Amino acid sequence: MLNQTRKVSEYELPIKIQPQKEGGYVITCPNWSDCYAQGDSVDEAILEITATAQSLIELYREEGLKIPLKKQKEKGVANPFTVPVIVAA
Repeated sequence: MLNQTRKVSEYELPIKIQPQKEGGYVITCPNWSDCYAQGDSVDEAILEITATAQSLIELYREEGLKIPLKKQKEKGVANPFTVPVIVAA
């Protein structure tokens, strides 16, 4: 196992959850029109929008575009590191 330090950024992702008539949920980010997802449950939809946001952040960084989210903190973290897990109640 490598013991190296990586830079980790944390962003605030505001979301709006909308139940669908035909079932499932759509989640959107009010201030980022490119960031949206759907799922059969709230948990699934949250996991999907989180993955979408992570991919978009990587893409925006590569393309030199401004990420429309508030950055919470950035720090160096040694491996292994922990990540937050979000579960809807």
